[in-house]
Amino acid sequence: MDFNKYCCEKMSSMSSVAGLSKYITTLPTTKKSVLGICIVSFLAGLIYYLIVDTNEMIFGGIFGFLVLGISSILSGILNQHGVKKLHGINLKMKHSMFLSLLSLVIVSIILILGGLIFRIIFNWDSFLNLLIFGCVLIYGINTLVLWSTTKIGFVKSAIIGLIQPLLILTMFVIITFLVSDAEILSIPLLVNMSIKIGIAAIILILAIYSFITIIASPLKKNLGIGILDLLSLFIAHMNEGSNLLETTFETMGESIETIVTYISFKGKNGIKSLFISPSVHPGPLGNIGGSNMPTILADKFNHFTMVAHGPSTHDFNPISISEIDKIESAIKKGLDDIEYSKNASIFKRYSSNAANIGVQFFNKGMVILSTFAPEDSDDIEFGVGLTMMTQSKSNCNVDDSIIVDCHNSFTPESGEVLPGNPEVFDLIDVINKIEETDTTESIKVGCYENKMETLGKTEGIGESGIKTMIVEVDNQKTAYILFDANNMEIGFRQEIIDATKEFDIDEIEVMTTDTHTVNTLSRGYNPIGIEKREEIIEYIKLSITEAIKDLEEVEVGTGTKRIKNLNTFGPKNSTELISTLSSVVAVSKIIAPVLLITAIIIVFIWIFYGWL
Repeated sequence: MDFNKYCCEKMSSMSSVAGLSKYITTLPTTKKSVLGICIVSFLAGLIYYLIVDTNEMIFGGIFGFLVLGISSILSGILNQHGVKKLHGINLKMKHSMFLSLLSLVIVSIILILGGLIFRIIFNWDSFLNLLIFGCVLIYGINTLVLWSTTKIGFVKSAIIGLIQPLLILTMFVIITFLVSDAEILSIPLLVNMSIKIGIAAIILILAIYSFITIIASPLKKNLGIGILDLLSLFIAHMNEGSNLLETTFETMGESIETIVTYISFKGKNGIKSLFISPSVHPGPLGNIGGSNMPTILADKFNHFTMVAHGPSTHDFNPISISEIDKIESAIKKGLDDIEYSKNASIFKRYSSNAANIGVQFFNKGMVILSTFAPEDSDDIEFGVGLTMMTQSKSNCNVDDSIIVDCHNSFTPESGEVLPGNPEVFDLIDVINKIEETDTTESIKVGCYENKMETLGKTEGIGESGIKTMIVEVDNQKTAYILFDANNMEIGFRQEIIDATKEFDIDEIEVMTTDTHTVNTLSRGYNPIGIEKREEIIEYIKLSITEAIKDLEEVEVGTGTKRIKNLNTFGPKNSTELISTLSSVVAVSKIIAPVLLITAIIIVFIWIFYGWL
């Protein structure tokens, strides 16, 4: 497999999924949709009559509102109640009313453009056929939307999808009967109209059913999950914060064994600070699985806790929030076994080609902060991180090596660091450069955290905001700054370093947790530093100032623990999911236009030129 290609596919897929949220969470309110329906329906009738009969413009507007507007408002109400009665999900009133508005817009466009074309080219009015064609199209659209989002199934969706087109056509018959000669709506005409509608609807609905069945087949066959279940539960998560999607992931989960490393700083009142680097990935997005792991895990400890980003990719996403308990359990068992001392070294930096690391020794362990800044990068794969741990432990004669992927230099083209990449050898080479550093029996630590409540997901800030730990050894102060964010806009790290040179610190490294709670916005990937950089830097300055004030003497110890039977997406299923979704997208690009457009053309020919 081409790893770079796979990386790009994975990032693109996750970004696309996250990007769906802008269509789900930013829909207009029910009142705005109702107002839109009233305006669009009146204008549609007015413009159509302007085309065919300029003397009846106002009547056309009223006719359009009565036939199209009232029907669409009623359908918005009935659709929502119908889906609720059938125990469907996701279709709140604002969603249902917006769907009615969207369908109305489609019918209105068909009436206006079709009326104009038929008037100019053929000089005749084809309102009824245009209305039927538009109603058949929105029937297909309504059925597709309901089927793919509400979990009520195809047949029930097809029945609910009939409400708006049937109301429009029924209202047309009633209004026409009341304001025109009753002979216009003769029995033969109504029979012919019913036959046209019925056959056209069957043609389109069979095409939609065939399309969904074809694209859903690979995912069902390979992973045993339905693509429409995946979509509807994702929407439920976006709308209501539902975690039902985790139950779907459980069917495809893989049990793995990984590790968590940690540094504990103990003051006079017990543990003062805990620095954790789990080789578990905080994904996939929103609050699903381990996406909010950095905050959830930190909150399980009653002291200042930083959860950094350990070497891991989306393969190691926990399938449910409850899996985080296994990480907590491993750490707490390890803390009972820690031996503390005051031995620590100063912080040193090393580099080799693109790889840059900051190293500091604590008691019988060491921490390695890895970054490729100023170049861009994404996750370091677990196998690569494990190699870094093994090599550094051997070379530096330590018991524990806490590897941290600083995750602080991102572009949309950033790729993961995978076996076989040249960056891996840069990391190996830079670890070989680490020199034994004298330790001193004097270490102080100061801590500060801030939720950054004036900023939020829009600015790429997660629930935990910023956490800063100042480590002072032999009069050297090093600032460990951790943002609850998913990576950092390229160049922002250096801007932060430059902006903090005035402070009483000698070294600084900026990290992000890689939380995926911020990945629910329209741009999908949402690194910190895209917006409000100056305000973010002010938070950093405040955190450094307060952490220095909090400095006190501590003892330090390190540890490494295995996490067993952690249920994750897994390397096999994660790859399978991404490749299957990619194939579904590729196939859809071919099948959708061929199947659906062909069906629409057949429907058009049948309605306008078929048997009467």
